[in-house]
Amino acid sequence: MAKKKPARAWTRKGDIRSAKRPEPDKALADIADYVTAYYINSDAAYETARHCLMDTLACGFQALAYPACTRLLGPVVPGATLPGGARVPGTAYELEPVQAAFNIGTLVRWLDFNDTWLAAEWGHPSDNLGAILAVADYLSRRRTAEGDEPLKARDLLTAMIKAHEIQGVLALENSFNRVGLDHVLLVRVASTAVATHMFGGSREQIVNAISNAWIDGGALRTYRHAPNAGSRKSWAAGDATSRAVRLALISLTGEMGYPSALSAKTWGFYDVLFKGKPFSFPQGYGSYVMENVLFKISYPAEFHAQTAVEAAMALHDSVRERIDDIREVIIETQEPGVRIIDKTGPLANPADRDHCIQYMVAVPLIFGRLTAENYEDAIAADPRIDTLRAKMTVKENSAFTRDYYDAGKRYIGNALQVFFADGSSTERVAVDFPIGHRKRRAEGIPVLVKKFEASIAGKLKDRQCTALMEVFADQERLEAMPVHELMAMLVTPA
Repeated sequence: MAKKKPARAWTRKGDIRSAKRPEPDKALADIADYVTAYYINSDAAYETARHCLMDTLACGFQALAYPACTRLLGPVVPGATLPGGARVPGTAYELEPVQAAFNIGTLVRWLDFNDTWLAAEWGHPSDNLGAILAVADYLSRRRTAEGDEPLKARDLLTAMIKAHEIQGVLALENSFNRVGLDHVLLVRVASTAVATHMFGGSREQIVNAISNAWIDGGALRTYRHAPNAGSRKSWAAGDATSRAVRLALISLTGEMGYPSALSAKTWGFYDVLFKGKPFSFPQGYGSYVMENVLFKISYPAEFHAQTAVEAAMALHDSVRERIDDIREVIIETQEPGVRIIDKTGPLANPADRDHCIQYMVAVPLIFGRLTAENYEDAIAADPRIDTLRAKMTVKENSAFTRDYYDAGKRYIGNALQVFFADGSSTERVAVDFPIGHRKRRAEGIPVLVKKFEASIAGKLKDRQCTALMEVFADQERLEAMPVHELMAMLVTPA
């Protein structure tokens, strides 16, 4: 009997071996079109971007107090500085923009205190300022030296709005965490698009650059979760923005891109890393994300626990004299909160602790505060914290989950109730959305301004602090200021 011929692994129709280059994937083209052609016409977006810039800088200045952060700063090798290059706020470093982006991005993210976006994917859109500030300062200084018009802070805010939008819209219905990839992938994509445009790249060069950003794949989330939670989560965004600036510069040399980087059969991002599923986009790009971004104003805590911390602070006076009498603490949270920060057992380092909802509730219940210092070993050694953690039960509240995903709400609810050994209990305290939510802007912005003022005090000279507060208090004045002049106000002398 004749042997059967083996079945073809491919057919002429849709032959995956065809060398014909397709048109760019729509997801790539849409980002490039948005970055190059979309006009931002939203006063609310620009006003929020101003406050976002203040808040992000505040986070960076606070991080300067932590040697674990500052030892990562500076040139990639000793002596590799660039006079006239991009400056790093709070320092005297002048670096080429790739390494400056790493420095700024690391400062911004170190304390887990900058803004947040929560949807199918999570993330921190102001991470993109690592790339945006570095490129803007470098370009503004270079243009001025060459006798050209410098970049204005209005340009900086526009870049922020667009980077926020790209990262946030990609996150609305596409969950990278569910396939094990970290959200800094979206920082790299958004920063690459915006940085390439800032450098003067064409639409084609932007497509080429972001195709390479997707081809880079994604970092594994394992450094954010037990048993491997660690400090890489604090410099991962710096790494992403640094890579973005590098990819932008590569594209500007005329280096080619990869038009079906996402959709290519077998070898593209969708098939390799997204279980064959193309991205879903419920809306186009505009200014929605910046207008609705969530600020971490009061507490440096993973955002799914922000309202849990507020609830714990509300209960502190009721429990502080009865900590040893507590029998159980019930924490109700959203499904992502259960999945990400419900953590038992020993916590090895500050990065482990600021991603543990039980720790973030225990500290304010006991001490009536939650600051960045409270994640350090000295506080964590207090035996009452782990004793109280062991008495906590974390469970999903389906209403909190539903409101979390509701595009019209974007709530991040938590509820807390403490039960004592004698059978008594506190009231159940529920907080639907934190002070950083858009619905609490009037309450939150004055606190944000104080956060900025307190963060720069002692890090810069008094006259610098006064001048910065005056500039940031005036939208028109800030927008008209050349970027390199603004950055000069943020650095310390060599």
